[in-house]
Amino acid sequence: MRKLSIVALGAAAAVALAGCATAEAPEASTGAEIRVWLVGTDTPQEARDYLKQTFEAENPGNTLVIEEQAWGGLVDKLTTSLSGSDSPDVVEVGNTQAAAFTSAGAFLDLTDDFASLGGSDLLPGFVEAGSYDGAFYAAPYYSGARVVFYDTALYDELGLSVPTTLDEYVANGQAIAAAKPGVSGIYFPGQDWYNALPYVWEHGGDIATFEGGEWVAGLSSPESIAGLQMVQEVMTTASVAPKDGNEAEAQVPFCAGEIGHLSAPSWFKWAILAPADADAPGCPEREASLGVFALPGLDGGPAQVFAGGSNIAVSANSAHPELAKKALAIMLSEGYQSIMGAAGLVPALVSLGDTIGTDATAQAISAAASNAKLTPASPAWAEVEAAGVLQDFFVQIAQGGDVAALAAAVDARIADILN
Repeated sequence: MRKLSIVALGAAAAVALAGCATAEAPEASTGAEIRVWLVGTDTPQEARDYLKQTFEAENPGNTLVIEEQAWGGLVDKLTTSLSGSDSPDVVEVGNTQAAAFTSAGAFLDLTDDFASLGGSDLLPGFVEAGSYDGAFYAAPYYSGARVVFYDTALYDELGLSVPTTLDEYVANGQAIAAAKPGVSGIYFPGQDWYNALPYVWEHGGDIATFEGGEWVAGLSSPESIAGLQMVQEVMTTASVAPKDGNEAEAQVPFCAGEIGHLSAPSWFKWAILAPADADAPGCPEREASLGVFALPGLDGGPAQVFAGGSNIAVSANSAHPELAKKALAIMLSEGYQSIMGAAGLVPALVSLGDTIGTDATAQAISAAASNAKLTPASPAWAEVEAAGVLQDFFVQIAQGGDVAALAAAVDARIADILN
């Protein structure tokens, strides 16, 4: 099936919505199958079971099916699927990707349901990400900032202390790499742009800012260049991760003892500690030596890190929108969101923030989240991600390319897409 551009998606959705407005068919009360697209493995199995069992108990005669998607290529797949007649009913989308679909008319308008879905208790930043032109389309699903997981036994062996500044963090990573050949003092595969952004932000740079009615790309600014040079230093002196690799399944080298520091979403702890019989086994035996701290900033305190997480929405082309909204309501319920919190995901409901616990991981999550930051709030940002612009850019940096020249080139590309 051919892929549609975001612009074409908007046109297709508009046509579909116009058709619905003129000839709405009554929604079946039984016999419906509600398809929920969840992305990756972040949603725990307990939550998936809760959703299916609760929905089918509350809506007898109807079934709910969860279809797991991959983050890679998600924007293209959603662009095609949401504009077709066989659209899924409820979809998860990354918080930085939401604007592309809310602005294109791909999601059902949930403005009238805002209060019943959580209202002012919903994570405000994610409500903003899921809103467009004064309407509410995509609810918060979960949030989480990146924290640093590290090997405390390695720290003890080398006499290292938990860093309080970004410079100290880099120095610790370099010390580990020098003392342990084949070990990434800081695990930094080339495509991992999520973990590169804090270096840019901490030096006062940014990806792009909205000025005078247009987006101005900023990775070639002096401040950004300083951060990017630090990224290149880490990638070339502290990391032995593949220069063209991505951050997927980082628990494998971590469990193999090949990583000193790993900056990852807070919920990645459970990938590291996954039991041997899991689909993606981790190393639960390493729990005693698994430490965690918030990435320190250039001048101390928590660094500005990427605010990860997802929004959840009902497709505008859902054949069963009322049932789909009932499934969405369950996903935003206290019962469901408490399960998410217990798994290390910051719940969509602010009032459930304490469900992530009070241990060292929870404290690191809280510190990191306090200074987390998002990518440019442009409806076209999803196209930057889908095109792999930043992935390609940081691979070239990891391979030792000229930072200033690469930054100038990527700025031109980003500005062209955003504008």
